[in-house]
Amino acid sequence: MSKITVLIGSPRKNGNTEILANTFIDGVNKQENTVEVISVSGKRVNGCTGCNFCYRDNNHNCALKDDMQEIYEKLVDADVLVIATPVYFYGVSSQLKCIIDRLHNPIRNTFKVKELVLLAVCADTIPTVFDSLITMYHSVLSYFSLKDGGVITVPGVSGKGDIKGNPALVEARKLGAGY
Repeated sequence: MSKITVLIGSPRKNGNTEILANTFIDGVNKQENTVEVISVSGKRVNGCTGCNFCYRDNNHNCALKDDMQEIYEKLVDADVLVIATPVYFYGVSSQLKCIIDRLHNPIRNTFKVKELVLLAVCADTIPTVFDSLITMYHSVLSYFSLKDGGVITVPGVSGKGDIKGNPALVEARKLGAGY
């Protein structure tokens, strides 16, 4: 049994990113796995200030007092981490970037994550729109020695719900069914 944590990085509720993530989740075998969803929507997470207080504190507490503590608690037992994000300017959303940067905290060394999945959507259709995001994904896999759980990218979905009927949803459900 695996604990799968899905981190939805879109501030837009019920948008294309959330639809893609939920389709992945629908495919997951819930009798064999548990799924925890963390959405940036409604969360208040400030960007890392680089003060390194978390390195000096015995419990790796962060000097910033916001919703990140709750996110740390949800990530600590995850076996699989699914990152779902819109791509606005060749990277993850700014809200998700704040969370990722706050993983600079050494508490991440207590996490059990062994596998990473990337789900990304974008309004743009140029072939290189996902390149920098995928490079970052592979860097994280390498740095933390994580298994590549798969990547699904969906270009050309700008309006809310544009992803409905897209073949990538079938792919996302199949990817989720692998768990």
